[in-house]
Amino acid sequence: MPELPEVEVVRAGLSGSAAGRRVQGVTVRVPALRWPIPADLPNMLARRVLLQVGRRGKYLLLAFENGWLIVHLGMSGTFSWKAVDAPLRAHDHFDLVFDRGLLRLNDPRRFGALLWHPASAGPPETHPLLASLGVEPFSSAFNGRLLFEATRGRKLAIKSLLLSGSVVVGVGNIYASESLFRAGIRPSTAAGRISHARYDRLADAIRATLSEAIAAGGSTLRDFVSSEGQTGYFQLDCFVYDRAGDPCRVCAAPIRMLRQQQRATYWCAHCQT
Repeated sequence: MPELPEVEVVRAGLSGSAAGRRVQGVTVRVPALRWPIPADLPNMLARRVLLQVGRRGKYLLLAFENGWLIVHLGMSGTFSWKAVDAPLRAHDHFDLVFDRGLLRLNDPRRFGALLWHPASAGPPETHPLLASLGVEPFSSAFNGRLLFEATRGRKLAIKSLLLSGSVVVGVGNIYASESLFRAGIRPSTAAGRISHARYDRLADAIRATLSEAIAAGGSTLRDFVSSEGQTGYFQLDCFVYDRAGDPCRVCAAPIRMLRQQQRATYWCAHCQT
């Protein structure tokens, strides 16, 4: 599933290719993805200018003067800039057509979303899907103190808490394993047992890991490509993720794997305590 770095890579690409352009047409080929697509979406977007492309967590926010198109890529979706005459492929469900190109959503599993949040309803952060999200990891509100105070009394494992997105958004499975390794924290440790000092290290590790992933174009394990069709390569330099049995890049001890909430977690028993 595309996580924060992958969605940020897509956002940046779409900002350069589509922002500032006027919509010439909208094509909706399916009635619903994960949720129904608004039936009047073509009318709401017709002749409107795409003002900017934002992001909240793993959601893309396409801003128009009358509201926001909220896009989620689901498990394997892509949102790509293509030529107007680009041939259709299977699972091409939605086109946002401009004068010299189009944005096309392809989603084989239909776990993604296309939703509309009108300007009259307030800022997009008030949408029910976004209102309960944790803080952005690159915001000034995110630090070790926030993590420490939000986890007092919590017995949930720190890796599981990071994946929940309730405290900080965008730290998906790869990036949680990598961040916890950099901070030297065992992923099964109860969140409420971690000290303020260790949370300071973890907050720094999360920002560094996500920043490096964005610079690397994200991680491509199966389907992810940027809005220009390019794959990411952060996974090639992971310290622990998907390296079970391989020697730790720091201490040479074998990397271990465990299952947490049906997700694979990778860690080093020597470096993470």
